Amino acid sequence: MQKRALAIHDISCIGRCSLTVCLPILSAVGIETVVLPTAVLSTQTGGMTGFTFHDLTSEMTPITDHWKALGQTFDVIYSGYLGSLAQAKLVEEIIHDFKKERSLVVVDPVMADNGEYYSLMTPEFTDEMRSLCKNADIITPNLTEAAFLLDRPYYPHPSEKEVEELLRGLAALGAKKVVITGVSFEGNSLGAAAYDSETGEISYAFTDRVNAIFHGTGDVFGSSLVASIMSGKKLSEAIRIAMDFTFRAIKRTLAAGTDLRFGVQFELELPYLMRELGVL
Repeated sequence: MQKRALAIHDISCIGRCSLTVCLPILSAVGIETVVLPTAVLSTQTGGMTGFTFHDLTSEMTPITDHWKALGQTFDVIYSGYLGSLAQAKLVEEIIHDFKKERSLVVVDPVMADNGEYYSLMTPEFTDEMRSLCKNADIITPNLTEAAFLLDRPYYPHPSEKEVEELLRGLAALGAKKVVITGVSFEGNSLGAAAYDSETGEISYAFTDRVNAIFHGTGDVFGSSLVASIMSGKKLSEAIRIAMDFTFRAIKRTLAAGTDLRFGVQFELELPYLMRELGVL
């Protein structure tokens, strides 16, 4: 039967990120994707000024109440950017209400990068994200978010031993599987580290480093990771596919010479992901 996902993210009307990334990527590999917007922004926030922001917290419960009346459930619940502290508690309730026995819960604790909180985020988000991560099967923080969740100092270039300590520390919060993005042990490579607490396996996936800031790549990676897991791939293989897909989108964007604030051109790389996951 066709798999069904619930994507809980914001809508940034311009700038490829959040729902405008999750929806096409998951749909392309045959996963029916239901959306629950957390906020509407005129653009993504990285490198932008003057953007509009509309919090949709008040709309979320009426929407999910209607879904409950319709008896809806999901094979995967995937949360990302949350527009308010209250939304973290709402997402916990949503997981409880709509998770089936074999449902997968993936939480991307979006709140910070490069040692700093994102615009509109505050340190108070850390406690709420930590609580939300306890409800997840898989969490996908970047290095900054990993450090903040564990109340540790942020180091941009941790050693392999330090990364593995972060992975195990994050798993102790409750998630069975942990993926940390933005990991680099050599100056010319960048990638992800993964830990499966059930098997004890730690795995890595790297691509060449490109010295530029690419907005929305965390969502491209996360969405393709979810797509890969839901297509039956092991965690180690899923991070490789997600890294390769994201890097291909980065290379295509650089070749096109477009404004990097508007995200990476993942759309034309969807056939690669579909082939890797056996859809084409």
